[in-house]
Amino acid sequence: MKPDLREALKARILTGDGAMGTYLYGMGFPVGVSYEEFNLLRPEVIADVHRRYYGAGARIIETNTFSANLMSLTNYGLDAEVEAINRAGVRIAREAVGGDAYVVGAVGSIRAGKRKNISTLDLEGLFRQQIGAQLAEGVDGILLETFYDLEEALLALRIVRERSDLPVICQFAVEKEAVTLDGKPIAAAFDSLRLEGADVVGFNCRSGPNGILRAIDSIGGEPGLPLSVFPNAGIPDYVDGKYQYTSTPDYFAESARKFADRGARIIGGCCGTTPEHIAAIAAALDGYAPRPVDPADRLAAAPAERLTVREPKQPAERAAKTEPTIVDLVNRRHTVIVELDPPRDLDIRKFMDGAKALKAAGADAVTMADNSLAVTRMSNIALASLVQHQIGIKPLVHIACRDRNLIGTQSHMMGLDALGIDHVLAVTGDPARFGDLPDSSSVYDLTSFEMIRMIKQLNEGVAFSGKALKQKASFVTGAAFNPNVKYLDKAVARLERKIETGADYIMTQPVYDKALIARIAEATRHLNVPIFIGVMPLASGRNAEYLHNEVPGIQLSDDVRGRMAGLEGEAGRAEGVRIAEELLDAAMDHFKGIYLITPFMFYEMTVKLTDYVWRKTGSLAR
Repeated sequence: MKPDLREALKARILTGDGAMGTYLYGMGFPVGVSYEEFNLLRPEVIADVHRRYYGAGARIIETNTFSANLMSLTNYGLDAEVEAINRAGVRIAREAVGGDAYVVGAVGSIRAGKRKNISTLDLEGLFRQQIGAQLAEGVDGILLETFYDLEEALLALRIVRERSDLPVICQFAVEKEAVTLDGKPIAAAFDSLRLEGADVVGFNCRSGPNGILRAIDSIGGEPGLPLSVFPNAGIPDYVDGKYQYTSTPDYFAESARKFADRGARIIGGCCGTTPEHIAAIAAALDGYAPRPVDPADRLAAAPAERLTVREPKQPAERAAKTEPTIVDLVNRRHTVIVELDPPRDLDIRKFMDGAKALKAAGADAVTMADNSLAVTRMSNIALASLVQHQIGIKPLVHIACRDRNLIGTQSHMMGLDALGIDHVLAVTGDPARFGDLPDSSSVYDLTSFEMIRMIKQLNEGVAFSGKALKQKASFVTGAAFNPNVKYLDKAVARLERKIETGADYIMTQPVYDKALIARIAEATRHLNVPIFIGVMPLASGRNAEYLHNEVPGIQLSDDVRGRMAGLEGEAGRAEGVRIAEELLDAAMDHFKGIYLITPFMFYEMTVKLTDYVWRKTGSLAR
C-alpha cells in the first residue's frame, strides 16, 4: 500500500501529469465541446491519456474533471450528469494507472471572467456537488487548481475539510509580475490556506516555467508547506490553423531542477504540455537531491505601484501633415523606432519619462503595442495622443484584429485619423484565452491582411462598408514579419502577400542571430518596401531563457544564451546592451530601418542603443 500523499512528499519529489484539454485538442478533438463529457462518451480516450502520463513517469494523476461543475456542464446540456461525470473521472484514472500513483480530483475555479459576480451561496452549492462526487468515488486527494481569487479557494478548501481529511493541493494562476492575491502578499495568502487545512500550495497555468519561477521568488521565503508547480508550455502560437506551444521537453527538464531547488515537491505541467514534457521532468528529477533554499537567493517582493488618476485632457487639434513619414525617412537615412509597452495600471509617469528620454536621444518614433500577449494595458490611442502633443515625438500604434469587430475597428481608425495619428501596424493579436481575461472573446472579424486592405481603403475615402467618406485618411500602414522560422522562404512568401495587400513598411520580431540578419536581407532584397529589423536587448539570463523557450516567434542563438547565462540585474542589462549593439552592427550593414523593443520598461537600455545607432552612422535625427 502506498503511503499517504503527505508522507510521500516528505521523502521525495513527485512528478505530476500534464495537460488534458490541450492534449486532446492536439489529438484532433475539436474545441467547443465538453472534454469532461468524454468520461462518459469516450472513456477509453481519457484512460489512454492517463496511461501515457503514467508511463512517462507521472505519479500525481489528475482526474478529467477540471470544469465538471453544474454551471459549466449546463452550457452543454449536461446539468443532470454532474455526479456521473465526476465519479467516472475518478474511476477512469484509478483503473488506468498503477497502484503507486496518487489519483487527485481536479476542481477548477468557477468564479472567473464572466462569472466573477456569482454569489457565495451559489458557488458553495456548485463546489459541494462536484467535490462530494469525487470524494464518494474515493480519490487520494483534491487538487484545487487555476484559482485567481483567494476567497474562492478558501471556500472550496473549507468544503473539502468539512467532509474529509484527505490531502488538498491549492494552486493559483498568477502572472510573473504578480506579488499579491486579493490584495495580500502571496506568502500571506498561502498562510491563510495553511491555517484552513491546505497540505500543498502552488501555481499552475497562465505562465510558463519562467513566470512561475518569478512567482515563487516573489514569496520571499518558504511558504511553510510543500510547493506544487504545473506551468504552461510557454505562450501558444497560431500556426497553420492550430494553436501550438513553444516550450520544449528539454526546457522543462532544466526548469524542473530549478523548481526543486526552490522547494517544489510536486512538479508537472499544464496547458500545452505532453507526455514528452512529463518524461523529461521525471528523468531530470530521478535521484535529484535539491539543494537547501537560501532565502538570500529569493527576490524581494516588489511593492505594488501606486495608482495615479489623471485629469482628462481636452482633445487636441488635428496636426497638420507636413512632417515626413517614417517611410520617407528610412528611404533617405537610418531610422529608429522604439517600442514602449503601455502601462498595465493608471500611472503613466514612467511611460512618459521613457518617451521623453527617447525623444531626446533622437528616436524617430515611439511605437506602442495593442494589449500584446492578450494582457490588458492602457489604450495605445490615448498614449499616442499624449506623446505626440506633450513630448513631440511621432507615435506608431499597433492595431490588433483580436479586440474589435468591423464596426469597432473602423471607429478606432477614424478616431486615430481625427487625432492626426497616421502611422499604424496591423497585427493579428494573441488569442484572448491566453491573456489576463481568459473568458473574454477573441473577435478576429479581420485577418491582418484584410486589416491592411481596409485601412488602405480608408485612404481612398471609402468606409469598410463601401460607403464614400467626405475625406480621405492618410495612414502609413505596416505589417509584422516573423523571420525566426524553419522555412524562411515560406515566411517571405507570406510577407509578399501583405505587401501586395498594401503594407507600406515591415517590422520584424526580435532577431538574435547576426547570420539570420544577413539571410533576411538576402531573402527580402527583392521587396520594394522598407524593413525595420527588430532588436530587443536582453535584461537577464532568465529573460533570455524565457524568450527562447516560451515566447512564439523568438529564437536565441546558443552563443547569446551562453553569454547571458546566470546574469541578472545591472550585469544582465549591460551584457544585453552589448549583444544588442553587435546585432545593430550587423543590422545596419543591411537595413536602414531599426526597430528597438524596450524590455520591462528599462528605457535606459533603448536610449543607449538609439545613441549607438547615431554614433555608428555619424548622424543624429531630431
